[in-house]
Amino acid sequence: MITFLLWIILFIVCWPIALLALILYPIVWVLLIPFRILGFAVDGVLGLIKGIFLLPARMLRSSH
Repeated sequence: MITFLLWIILFIVCWPIALLALILYPIVWVLLIPFRILGFAVDGVLGLIKGIFLLPARMLRSSH
């Protein structure tokens, strides 16, 4: 909602830039999808490594 209100303000102030932003936003969003997927993959791998390193501590803590 805030993004829409900011776009309306931009449209009132400078409509050519607002229309250009409206056209380019979906293109930029599609171009950034691979980086989002890469971010999820890196986050998953780092979580797995963290889990492997913290497993001995968890096992020692649960035995007491």
